[in-house]
Amino acid sequence: MCNLELFKIDLKALTEDVTPLQWELDDQFFSQLEGAQLQRGSLHVSGSIRKAVGFFELQLHSEGTVEVPCDRCLDMMSQPIEADLHLTVKLGAEYTEDEEVITVDEARPVLDTAWLIYESIALAVPIRHVHQPGDCNVAMSEKLQELSTARSSDADAEEAIDPRWAALKNLKI
Repeated sequence: MCNLELFKIDLKALTEDVTPLQWELDDQFFSQLEGAQLQRGSLHVSGSIRKAVGFFELQLHSEGTVEVPCDRCLDMMSQPIEADLHLTVKLGAEYTEDEEVITVDEARPVLDTAWLIYESIALAVPIRHVHQPGDCNVAMSEKLQELSTARSSDADAEEAIDPRWAALKNLKI
């Protein structure tokens, strides 16, 4: 079982200038995150955190695949993902997040990267995801084709029914 504690970085314990980071994400990672819409995947995350004067620089690169439903046939499909995450982390009075700067409470200087990694992966999923041509569920594709032809013939029938609109077209100058 995936332990989300592995994704927590104790900022005060960092002594080197650059600390390498590496994780393998699987289905268990996604299932343990509360509120995660992605539930399956296999990704490799690598990167580093660099300690500098007054801040930390986090750089992560995620590469692999996630399982998402096809927009056409609703069968699950493997979607390749590649995502980069670059953040600046500072210590402060309380935890806050901006676009590229995270302030971590000095009293508890632990950065939890699990949700940050998940968000970068989720944002890398394309808006439209469909199988390659010919890979969609055949039964669903046939039903979709049947319904789209029925809808277009209904639209043609509606246009032919009302002659008042045709008469208004003759009024154009």
